[in-house]
This record gives sequence, structure tokens and C-alpha cells, in this order.
Amino acid sequence: MIKEIQLQVLPSQSKNIFELKKIVSKKLKIHSSAITHIEIIKRSIDARKRVIKINLKIEVYINQKFSAKEKNFPIYKNVKNDEEVIIVGAGPAGLFAALKLLEKEKKPIIIERGKDVRSRRKDLANITKNHIVNKDSNYCFGEGGAGTYSDGKLYTRSKKRGDVNKILDILVMHGANPEIRVEAQPHIGTNKLPKIIQNIRETIIKYGGEVLFNSRVVDLLIKNNKIDGVQLQNGDTLESNKVILATGHSARDIFELLYQKKIEIQKKAFAIGVRVEHNQDLIDQIQYKCKSRGDFLPPAPYSVVKQVKGRGVYSFCMCPGGIIAPCATSPGEVVTNGWSPSRRDYPSSNSGIVVELKESDFDKYHKYGPLAGVQFQKEIEQKAWNIAGKTQKVPAQRLVDFTKGIVSENIPKTSYHPGTTSVQLSEVLPPFILTNLQLGFKEFGRQMKGYLTNEAVVHAPESRTSSPIRIPRDKNTFQHPQIKGLFPCGEGAGYAGGIISAALDGEKCAEKC
Repeated sequence: MIKEIQLQVLPSQSKNIFELKKIVSKKLKIHSSAITHIEIIKRSIDARKRVIKINLKIEVYINQKFSAKEKNFPIYKNVKNDEEVIIVGAGPAGLFAALKLLEKEKKPIIIERGKDVRSRRKDLANITKNHIVNKDSNYCFGEGGAGTYSDGKLYTRSKKRGDVNKILDILVMHGANPEIRVEAQPHIGTNKLPKIIQNIRETIIKYGGEVLFNSRVVDLLIKNNKIDGVQLQNGDTLESNKVILATGHSARDIFELLYQKKIEIQKKAFAIGVRVEHNQDLIDQIQYKCKSRGDFLPPAPYSVVKQVKGRGVYSFCMCPGGIIAPCATSPGEVVTNGWSPSRRDYPSSNSGIVVELKESDFDKYHKYGPLAGVQFQKEIEQKAWNIAGKTQKVPAQRLVDFTKGIVSENIPKTSYHPGTTSVQLSEVLPPFILTNLQLGFKEFGRQMKGYLTNEAVVHAPESRTSSPIRIPRDKNTFQHPQIKGLFPCGEGAGYAGGIISAALDGEKCAEKC
């Protein structure tokens, strides 16, 4: 007999199978010897009260032998000689589109402007140490996309978009820790994700697909309003009557190409702000309401949303036990993001704190048409570069100083390795963003006692929260309304916001090919 139940236990009990058996036997009024196995299905933390509890959904095997359930792993066949579909971009949308095409017995050809995961590391080090940005290989571009070296968070609100569990199963199939199926907020970690991405690539190649690196698309070949293939920067052309465009949210050259070719794109609201870093111990004390989180609780995250002057001000991509990274995609700009390793064991935490933008905020950039939001974004990033001495150093203020408009006398060392420059961030951020952030941080401080401290440091800007454009597509065919065979996909097209939602969207586009 297998019985599914829900429990609320202490953190120490959640990690001790003998304690769990005692609790379950008491709850079910059976002898513990009758419990042959306890399988944890879901785990989450309830930190709302002073005594922190762990919520568990479990399956209890009573006088029954446990046998692991068969996982939802897809079956692939060799597609070497089958119909070819071009995929532009090897981020989660592109990779999962390719895997879905294998299931459909079609041959994916992935074209990636950047390098493979291993080779990307040299370019990331070059940004950090030498302040040199490779426009094709950086934190955003390269195998695996932006998520590969920016944390690998897997939680999503996109439950209705597709089978999230299948995405998790495929990640486990390629080397992810099976615990990602259990945790309420699953996370792989920047140190683990590259190998998983490499394994996915090897699966695609093993079953007849192709993956081309260092291959930037510079033109879309179109005949009679139908896609006919793509042209690469080296002059080569690849032909196909189906192209999945999965470029990611920072592929400005592709957005500009579409605009120049008069292929419809639309401006889209997004969010811009800063990335703030706190000591992780402080965040643990605030969130867990205790001096030390002990051995049984993970480093605490936080999530906060406030309405300030009619706009949302909210945390974004919060990284417990992580670092802040330089994520520019072109020379002459400064961009921040954050990531954590799998153990989340760095001494600091960081989070984007961003302000909701509206399309009307881009009105002064109307001459740029649908690229108005892109230009708005660019100008902030370029200001940060100039103010920081034309390096990858990031403009920064201590948090309380930021809320008061005071230039900090000094900036403590932060996890942002290229370094910081103490400035008044009003020189970087537009006045309405600055004001909303200042008021938002004060609201956060009232909600989380101790959060508003001058030991925390604000880094600017956090500007790549999502795509500043949307590429329209038919809701039934997923094709662009003007160009038959062109499938806009994922974050870059404005249809996703993270690894899982992008993977789901990639699958959906491939399903329509």
C-alpha cells in the first residue's frame, strides 16, 4: 500500500529518516516497522513564524517494497537524413527545441554565435580581469545562453505553458541532481550547469543533429514572404524553410536586422534598476528570524514587491550565497547580473531590485520605432561605462547613502570582481527610476528589519531583466504573421522569462515545425 500525505516538520527532522518514520507512524497510527520506504515528492520552507518548519509531501510505502518510478525520459531516433530545421541560438529555448525536434524525427541544426561552454570561460575571465568584452562570447552569448553562467534557477510561474516536470526530467537525464524534482525552488548552480548543457549538446549530435559554434547570423534569407535560410558572418548560407529564432533577450543586432528588413517587431515594457549586495548572514537572520540558520536550512533567499508611485518595484533573480557578475554584451557598456554555485556558499547575497517600465517611458525615443526600449536601455548602460572610467568597474553607492542621495566616501569590497567606483547613481539612472528605487528600498527596510543598512552596496545598472521587444507570432501556428516558416521563440522574442519558461517555449515552437 502506498499512501500520500503532507507533513510539517522541523528542519533537523526533515533530514533524518528515523525521525520521519516516527512522525509518520504516529500520524498514520501504524508501527514504524510497517513503513518500508518514505519517498519525498515536494519540499518547501515555511519561515513565516519564529519556529521554522519544512513542508513535505511524501509517499509512504506500507508493507510494500519500494521500486523507483520510471522517469519521463523521451526516446530519440537518429535524424541525420531527415528534414532540417534551423535553430538560431543555443540557450534553453534553442536546446529544448532541438530535443523536441529529435522526438519528432526532424534534424535540428543549431547555430550559436558564441563558443561552447568550456571555451566561454576564457572570455568571462577576460571581462572580469581585463575589462575586455567579446561581443559574441560573454555571460549572455554562448552555449547554454545567459542562464549557464548566471545561476541555473529553475522555478517558474509558467505551469500552464507545458510539462515542467518533463523539462526537469530531461535535465536529470543529462546529469542534474534529482533533487530538482523535489525542491519548491529548484536550482542547479553555475558550477554544475555547464556539464549538463554539454551533455545535452552531445545528445543532439549523437542522434544526428548539428551544433555550429562561432557562427553569428547576419541575415535571414526570405523569398516570397517565406523563410529560405540564414546567412552567417563568414558568408556561408544554410538553407531551410523552417527557422526557430531563439536568440535571447540581448541579441540587439538581430532586433535591428528585423527592423531594417521591415519584419514586424514591437516595443515591449520591461524593468530596469540596480543589483544590491548584502552579507548572507544578515539575510539569513532577517528571513529566518534567528542568529544562525544552523546546519539544516539553506542560505535564505528573499522576494519582495512594492507599489511605488504607481509602479512595481521588486526583487529579481535573487542569488543567495552568490556573486555579482559583469554581463555587458558589447564594449562601451556596463551591465550587472548575479549567480550562485550549487551550494550557495559564498558569504554574500545579491538581488536585482528593479522598477517596472511602461511603453510611454520610451516616448522621447520615438525615432527608433520599436527599438525605443533598446535605446533607453543602451543609454543607461553607456552612462555607467563612462562614469566608471570606461572600464567594467561598476558605479556603486552604499545602500543608505543611495536612499539619501549621498555619494559614499568609500565602497567596501564586494563580490563584483572588476571593482566598483563610488558615484552618485543619479548620474546613471533616469530620475523616475532613481526615485522609485530610493522609496522602494525604504519600504523594503520597513518590511525586513535590518535590510536597509549602509553595509549593503548598490551596483548599477541591472538592465537585462527581459527583452525590450516582442516579435509577433500567430497564436496557433507560432509563425511570424509576415514570414511563413519563421518561429520567434523564447526570451528574445518576448515569450519567456527564465530557463524553464524558455525551454517550454522552445518545445512548443518545435512542436509546430
